[in-house]
Amino acid sequence: MSLGPRLELRQSQQLVMTPQLQLAIKLLTLTNIELEAYVGEELEKNPLLMAGDPPEAGSDAPTEMRAPEPVADPDSARLDQLLAPGGGGDSPLDVDHAGETFHHDCAIDAPQAEGAGSADWGEAGGPAGESDFDWGQLAAAGECLADVLEAQASAAFDGAELIIARHIIDGIDPAGYFLEPLDDVADRLGISFAQAEAVLARIQRFDPVGVGARNLAECLRIQAEDADRCDPAMAALLGNLEMVARGDIQGLMRLCGVDREDIADMLRELRGYDPKPGLRYASETSTPVVADVFVTRGDDGGWQISLNQASLPRLIVDREYQAELAVGADKATLGFLNECVASANWLLKALDQRARTIIRVASEIVTHQKGFFDSGVSQLKPMTLRAIAESIEMHESTVSRVTSNKYLLCERGLFELKYFFTSGVQGADGEATSALAVKDRIARLIAAEGDDTLSDDKLVDLLQGEGFDIARRTVAKYREALGLGSSVARRRARLLAAA
Repeated sequence: MSLGPRLELRQSQQLVMTPQLQLAIKLLTLTNIELEAYVGEELEKNPLLMAGDPPEAGSDAPTEMRAPEPVADPDSARLDQLLAPGGGGDSPLDVDHAGETFHHDCAIDAPQAEGAGSADWGEAGGPAGESDFDWGQLAAAGECLADVLEAQASAAFDGAELIIARHIIDGIDPAGYFLEPLDDVADRLGISFAQAEAVLARIQRFDPVGVGARNLAECLRIQAEDADRCDPAMAALLGNLEMVARGDIQGLMRLCGVDREDIADMLRELRGYDPKPGLRYASETSTPVVADVFVTRGDDGGWQISLNQASLPRLIVDREYQAELAVGADKATLGFLNECVASANWLLKALDQRARTIIRVASEIVTHQKGFFDSGVSQLKPMTLRAIAESIEMHESTVSRVTSNKYLLCERGLFELKYFFTSGVQGADGEATSALAVKDRIARLIAAEGDDTLSDDKLVDLLQGEGFDIARRTVAKYREALGLGSSVARRRARLLAAA
């Protein structure tokens, strides 16, 4: 065999991550709020891209979202092949968005006939009453614990004591505890331990009382002293909190030298103290979750799926402005305009692809989990990403991107799309049941157990009697995941509550 250079012609297929494909994949993972911020940046960069006016509410009846039919548009078809085999589009993109498919933020925006099947969520604080609630109150920033303590320290100390107080305040965690060794503070400042302890003792009387404590017992003791309730019996109780945790009522009665009635009063008062006083000044703000998909009941009793158009951008390409800029423009300007038009068109196609993909995935989830939407979590079925991907002829990774950080709002509440993907427990009839449904049943059994505390073995017998083929270790795992203690822990907690 001779060695030498030669020419060969080969034909092969490969997937190239073009900038357009990267954009489409990126948009799939964004929530509506993140998408709004991204589009805002694009509006600043692209002079031909402009935000369209939202459609007037109530102009038309809401359209039920269905899986779109494929079209012959080569650009859209190419994008569908890259992201979702079998997908397609059913509406043009560069058009007046007042005439687009989605006319409303959700199906309940349309006028409803009296007695229609849509649910009235006004009493539950749902869509019917959203206009009366100021959601900005949820994100209002509260006072910071460090600032509150600093203001009180400035009024209570001066000179060297104020410097010591500031060092101690810097070591207090958000829950209100001072966890740094006090002798380290004294050594760092070159003062005696007694001086540092005297300043800390005064800080512990600041508002909230108990802040700066070094452990739970000290925190509760400071609050008891502030309420003038730290007698020898209470001091003995606070010095033996591990017995309280065990529910050792008899041992506490002997240790404190009191009867059962006095122990009950002391425990009742102890429950009134704040074990984490600093959290009332937590600086973290709550961020409300915005639904990406609405699921509402239609007039025919079925379920309608619609996107949350209130948080979705509506974009159009300003062709008139493009024509004005193109008049008398040089070659470089025309090239820039063409790039802007191409970028805007690709963004519009990617947004349309994202919307249709979310609708298709959400529609398939509702179809698979119809029992949940009709009857609740007890009818939730096991479901995997692969099952949904095969049903709608998409790649599993695409379904994973669509369901990440996306939320669905229905009559039963707000759920992340990932919530509906659960493992299964085999039933006696051979049909699998969702793990969430089993957890819900365990929680209900424990909530209704009364004085007869159910052990894990008893829970297994009850569940197997209801048709769940489940092992004891699985019951224990699900119970711990629900934050429920063992039968012994629940019995002790019941004794403490009744004391």
